[in-house]
Amino acid sequence: MAAQRESVRLLADLRRGLPLAQRVAVTGMGVVTSIGQDVPTFWASVLQGRSGIGPIDIFDAGAYPTRIAGIVRDYRPPAVLSTKEARRVARFAQMALSAAGEALTDSGLGHGLESDRAGVLMGSAIGAMDETQTAVEIMRDRGGMRISPFFVVMSPANMAGFHVAHRYRLLGYNNSVVTACAAGTQAIGEAAAVIRRGDADVMVAGGTEAGMCELALASFCVGNAFSTRNDEPERASRPFDRDRDGFVGGEGAGVMVLERMDLALARGAAVHAEVLGYGASNDAHHLIAPDPSGLGALRAMRAALRSAGLPPESVDYVNAHGTGTPLGDVAETVAIKQLFGERAYRCPVSSTKSMVGHLFGGAGAVEGVATVLALREGMLPPTINLDNPDPECDLDYVPHRPRAADIRVAMSNSFGLGGQNAVAVFARFDGE
Repeated sequence: MAAQRESVRLLADLRRGLPLAQRVAVTGMGVVTSIGQDVPTFWASVLQGRSGIGPIDIFDAGAYPTRIAGIVRDYRPPAVLSTKEARRVARFAQMALSAAGEALTDSGLGHGLESDRAGVLMGSAIGAMDETQTAVEIMRDRGGMRISPFFVVMSPANMAGFHVAHRYRLLGYNNSVVTACAAGTQAIGEAAAVIRRGDADVMVAGGTEAGMCELALASFCVGNAFSTRNDEPERASRPFDRDRDGFVGGEGAGVMVLERMDLALARGAAVHAEVLGYGASNDAHHLIAPDPSGLGALRAMRAALRSAGLPPESVDYVNAHGTGTPLGDVAETVAIKQLFGERAYRCPVSSTKSMVGHLFGGAGAVEGVATVLALREGMLPPTINLDNPDPECDLDYVPHRPRAADIRVAMSNSFGLGGQNAVAVFARFDGE
């Protein structure tokens, strides 16, 4: 209790010391995932510990050792796109539009800001790999002059940000982050920094991915990265479990509306949480494997807390990267132990990838939404399928079921290919 009281005091002192114009509010959230295509459905599924992993049915995966993924089934393009337009917008960008539309509605700002003080920052790891595969197949079978004339404006990773800016009339700062699986978290962190330095009043930020095509499946299968638990797809994503055999691919998007706190409060917006800090680093270790020392992840977590102006003991919960890979889960556990010391065993950690799989560039943004909901609702997401904990992964991973918890500060971790690390720190907002 003494530690918790000190955490509350530190947070209160931090907030008193910052002008409202430099504080960043989360006023809107939207998601598209395999367990819910809006925030209420997604959160209800999280609290039920429901898995969205199932057989791949969007192409024939029969030739591969992995035939499962977290596919968003029955997804329909957002209403802002006509049927004709939807054919010219890649699936990953469509999902960004859907999540952004929900987030803008949730924020109360609406869908036509027409403001050069409102911007976009979106993350994606691979862009429209599915469109690339289609174009290559057409070129091979029918010749290069038969590919779609829209291919060149459908496939780049930055086109999700363009479509969000265009459709919702966000005329200010615009950027895209392509830092593999750290992209969604990095987009949110960088968007908060844009607001703090005065370059925007509102940022629509997040990550999106819809790369579960045959080319992507083949790429990860030849690298032995994916789980092959095809007979039990709902049990295949097993972060921190002794029997994990790789991660499970997925698709989806997560988007937040971030605002200058003073402007959000002045218009009477409902503030879901506050973005306190953000940090990024690189392992500079290996193309794929994480640094087993955890030092790269540790640097990002320390940078995020330094940005927030808080010590490690203020953190009440960690939403882990937690992919279910043999090396990655251990490295993240090592990093958390180095950050918190003995307190690591008392700080709950969980992985929502156990339910939705790994959304690549969309992962960190969806996990950021889950982290904000955990703060707001006082419920920790579970790590499902944690039946036999790895002895090297010996922290409190909130196994199987959600847990009520009075948490005020939470951290969301994202680590990716190429040693990319990004961490965001959020705080509960109780109305000030």
